Amino acid sequence: MAIATTMRPLVSLALPEKGAARLAAQLFLAIGGTLLLTVSAKTKVFLGPVDISLQTLAVLLIASAFGMRLAVATLLLYMAQGAMGLPVFQSSPEKGVGIAYMLGTTGGYLAGFVAMAAIAGWAADRGLDRNPFRLFGAFMAAEVVMMAMGFAWLALLIGADKAWQFGVMPFIVGDLIKVALAASLVPAVWSIVARFR
Repeated sequence: MAIATTMRPLVSLALPEKGAARLAAQLFLAIGGTLLLTVSAKTKVFLGPVDISLQTLAVLLIASAFGMRLAVATLLLYMAQGAMGLPVFQSSPEKGVGIAYMLGTTGGYLAGFVAMAAIAGWAADRGLDRNPFRLFGAFMAAEVVMMAMGFAWLALLIGADKAWQFGVMPFIVGDLIKVALAASLVPAVWSIVARFR
């Protein structure tokens, strides 16, 4: 039983075991996650084709807390909201809304966030979120995949040199800090939870 408990994400400690109550709680969490993603997207520093925001940190924290399935569902709900024209993305509505925005310069990063949530959530489901060093490694893998997807799409739109200059280089230090911060916060929360259990 102890092994099963250590292999569950944080949110599992608060969710009902099964039934309609569990489904309602998961839906509530997914909607709350999309709100956090929207706020983190709007907290930005303007750079050009791609701006700096807190979304990377938000995706990692959501994935760690929710686990892979609920995190991916949350990111897909967020994408669906954006595709329907809701101004949830970083530069919407000023740079467009809906599918047109999603196919713009940040499209690869948006798709990369789903992959990032899957990788980070997978790590949380396997208990890697208890150790900051293991979690940092998993988060770095998620970060590299997300950045690679963003770079690849941006390179198709503006060329590889510009994509590297505007879509990767300005984010390296900031994203390393966000990855390290998230990898420190999640195990700290687990240690606090362990004290009260």
